[in-house]
Amino acid sequence: MTSMSTDDVKDVPSVAAHDLIPLLDAVDSTPGAAELRARSYDLLRLAAGARVIDVGCGAGRAAAEMTERGARAVGVDIDEQMIALARERWTGPDFRVAAADHLPFADGELTGYRADKVYHVLDDPARALEEARRVVGPGGRIVLAGQDWESFVIDSADPGLTRTIVQARADTMPSPHAGRRYRNLLLDAGCTDVTVEVHTGVLTEQVALPLLSRLADAARNTGAITAEQAEAWTAEQTERGRTGRLFVAIPMFLAAGTRPATG
Repeated sequence: MTSMSTDDVKDVPSVAAHDLIPLLDAVDSTPGAAELRARSYDLLRLAAGARVIDVGCGAGRAAAEMTERGARAVGVDIDEQMIALARERWTGPDFRVAAADHLPFADGELTGYRADKVYHVLDDPARALEEARRVVGPGGRIVLAGQDWESFVIDSADPGLTRTIVQARADTMPSPHAGRRYRNLLLDAGCTDVTVEVHTGVLTEQVALPLLSRLADAARNTGAITAEQAEAWTAEQTERGRTGRLFVAIPMFLAAGTRPATG
C-alpha cells in the first residue's frame, strides 16, 4: 500500500490553503490513501441517508466520497480557507468551520463520525472523543485514522540522525502518540465492538521528499540537529529519490467503535 500523510503541509498556517491544494491532491490520489479512506467508510457502515461527519475535512474529498456513497455528509475544519476551498470544489456535502471539541450539532444528531489525521494536533484527544460521543446517536459508529509520529521508518545512511529527526518532529506535535491510543480512547469513551487495523504506507517515489524535507526542517528548528546535518540528510534523501532508492514506511492506524446505546 502506498500513502502519504498530508499533515506536514496542512499544519503550516503561514502557507495559503490554495498553495497546498496541488500537493494535497497528489497525496490523496495515491492508491493507498484512496484505499484507506474507502476502508474507513466501510467501518462507518454507511447506509443511504446516514448523517455523518468528517472532522478535519481539509479540502473535502472524504466528505464528497461519502456523499457519493449515499450518505448525508458534513465536513468540518477549523481552517476557514480549507472550508472555502471545499465549498468551491464539492457541491454535495455541507461544509462548516468548527473545532473538533465543539461541533455544531445537537446530542445524538449524527449516525457516524470520522476523524482522519486529526487527533495528533489536538491538546486533548479524549475531549474530542467525548464530543464525538455526544453528537453520535446510540448505535452510531466512530472511526479514527492516523499515524503515530514516532513510528516512521526511513532508510538512511545515518540511522541515528534519522531517529533524532523523527523524534524531534514528533515532539512538536501536541499529541504525537494519538494513533497508538485510538483503541483505548474508544474503550474509555464506552464504545463497544472496538477494532484496530494497521495499514502501512510505503513510499518509494519523490512525492515523499516534501515530507522528508519538513521533518528535517522541524528538527533543525527545534535545535535537535544543526543546519548542516539537516542539509546533508535532506540531500541524501533527495539523491535517493533521484536514483529510485527512497524508502519510507508509515503505519496508519484505523480504529472503530460503536456508540453505546446507553450512557
